[in-house]
Formats: sequence, structure tokens, C-alpha cells
Amino acid sequence: MRGLKPCLAMAIGILLTLPGFGQVKKSVRSAKFKVPVVNAHKARIVCPIFEESQYPYQAVGFKLGDPVALTYKFYPSKHWAFAADGGKAASGLYNRYYRNLFSGYIPDTLGGQQTIKYLTHTAKMDWFAEAKFLYQWDAEKISKGLQMYAGAGWQWRSTTIQYDYLYEHDPRSVADSKFGKFKESRFTYGPVAVVGFEYAYFQLPLSAFIEMEWFTDMLLDPGYSRFQGGVGLRYVF
Repeated sequence: MRGLKPCLAMAIGILLTLPGFGQVKKSVRSAKFKVPVVNAHKARIVCPIFEESQYPYQAVGFKLGDPVALTYKFYPSKHWAFAADGGKAASGLYNRYYRNLFSGYIPDTLGGQQTIKYLTHTAKMDWFAEAKFLYQWDAEKISKGLQMYAGAGWQWRSTTIQYDYLYEHDPRSVADSKFGKFKESRFTYGPVAVVGFEYAYFQLPLSAFIEMEWFTDMLLDPGYSRFQGGVGLRYVF
């Protein structure tokens, strides 16, 4: 309702400036007031965006969650959209997964009493990029300016992990123990499915969104899947 009043005021102002209304004789009192003039740029700001006759639209902004990313969205029509995101994954949410990968990096040449024990790890780099095609529909029965969307796309991930370990030549001798570290780089990709809500009924050309994604690894760890998602804000132009 907050965005409705400025729109009504603008509509009344436009009607009052039409020739047909200009022929009505004003009273002495009403002649003291000026009809507000609203230019096209301001009209686009104070009124809801995504007017059906104004497509295509574009939007840029950010997303917080898993991952933290910069986001771009292109709206060629009312029901279809394309989105591209790029940023940093929330590495802390993958601690158990990265911890379990350690055993796969231990060399097979260990013999006798030799052991390598995991100590800790650090994600030195954990970047991602994805592209998605989306289908959108109105959800105004829930709230004015609300849309739902669903779609699918592809995600690429590049991760560098540093592992700290303890090497023991003979567990019975402390003198034969030493600390070490190594890095592993991982690049993988896979499909992603997405569902979400987008709200765009502000007094500024902004859209807010909440989305949930399901990613499946198709290269390094086939069958590994994980939920991702976040909230974000985009500037629409």
C-alpha cells in the first residue's frame, strides 16, 4: 500500500493536465494550487517496477549466504529470466566434507609403522560461478509485488585447500614425528536446480529475493550433492 499512494497522486496529476480537464473553470480557491508535474524518470521510481509493457529489464546486486556473490539478472519477458552469479562459497559450511577428503590425498607408499594424521585444514580459495535460466510467475495473492521462480543451470567451483598433518615414522618414538602441510587444488562442476521468491514493490527500483539451490557434483565427486542458498538485493534498470 505504501507504493500505491504516490502512484494515485501521479495518475490524478496527469488526468488534471489533459485538455478535457483544462476546460473546466476553476474556482478562486482552487486556482491557487498548482498541478504536480511528474517526469518519466521519477514515475518509474515511485511506482512499482516490472511493468509488462516495459520489458526487458536488467538488474545487478549482491547475494549473502552460500555463496556470498555478485549477481546479475536479465528479464527479457514477464515470465522468463537469466541469472549469473559469481563469488565465494561459505567454506565453513564444508568443513566436514573437506576433512573427509584428506584420506584420499594420503600417499599409498607408506609402509611399516608410518602414518600421516590429519590435524587441520584451511580453504585458501573457494570460488564459484553459475548461470541459471528461470521461469517466474506472480504470487500477488500472497503479497503485492511478489513473484515466485524456479529454474536450472550449471555451476563451476574452484577450491584450494591447505592441510596440516603429523607424520610419524614410528608411533612409539616422538623423535620420529614431524609436522607438515600440503595444498590441493580442486576444480569441479555440475548442474544446479533453484527455487525462490522475488519481491519488487519498493519506492526505489529494487528487488529483494530469497532462493534455495541444489548442487550435484559431476566431475570430482560424482553423486555428491548439497543445498545452497541465500538472500539478496538487486538494482533494477
